[in-house]
Amino acid sequence: MSALSRAVPVVAGVLGTAGIAVAALPARVRMRTELRRRWRTWAFAAPLFLGAFFLGTGGVAVFAAGLGVVAVAEYVRMAGLTRADQSVLVLAAMALPGLAWLAPGALGPQLALGALLLAAGPALLTADAATGFTRACRTAFGLLWIPLGLACLVLLGETALAVGVAVAFGDVGAWCGGMALGRSGPFARRLSALSPHKTWAGVLGCAAATAGALAVLGAFTFPVWAAVLAGCVLGDLLESMVKREAGVKDAGSWLPGFGGLLDRIDSLLVALLLTAGVTFR
Repeated sequence: MSALSRAVPVVAGVLGTAGIAVAALPARVRMRTELRRRWRTWAFAAPLFLGAFFLGTGGVAVFAAGLGVVAVAEYVRMAGLTRADQSVLVLAAMALPGLAWLAPGALGPQLALGALLLAAGPALLTADAATGFTRACRTAFGLLWIPLGLACLVLLGETALAVGVAVAFGDVGAWCGGMALGRSGPFARRLSALSPHKTWAGVLGCAAATAGALAVLGAFTFPVWAAVLAGCVLGDLLESMVKREAGVKDAGSWLPGFGGLLDRIDSLLVALLLTAGVTFR
């Protein structure tokens, strides 16, 4: 049985159950409105994600490119980059998923070197002595984080589908773990100053949820699970670091319940990169 055929009933069942639970929440529950917003976003995003895999590798590549263009725009605003830097990132966001689909062998060290030189190109061409190095570094980081991460969505095939579902379940598991065990006790310790509301209880809940999701989808191995769990934790902290330096709460404001697209896929990007690292050896 393929990962897609396993994922569809699992995701549909979880969404249906969660929808009933959220609809039944009494008005006195403080987070009722927020949870309903998040559920509607999940209900919209899940068919898009699964539908891309239903269309095959080409569909995943187009989906990844679309995500990349939006995520790059949010990153450019937070990082304070120029339109020229954004053009480089948008080009990479569209090109790398396409290469991963049509010529996966081209995604090698030579391309990585070319991407780093391309990241520095706008600053070099404008002889930006004041902020050129900072711009080049931030553009290079954006290239590695967003376009390359989304290219892994194509390269990993059905494993990427399992990773995507596991990351989504991990997000919910982290919230449930934090609510159940993060009030007091040993697991209530703060994970990092970068994200004060994240606790070790959330990591425990995320670990359980990601393991369960990967097992149900037939994709569980210890290296993949470790990569997904690390991606869930580190991806969230990484974006929190970017947002704190930028002085913003969210990457955007258009995605109900989450903020921006990067607020939703930050963990997925890192999880995909780490999974590719333990898979392609």
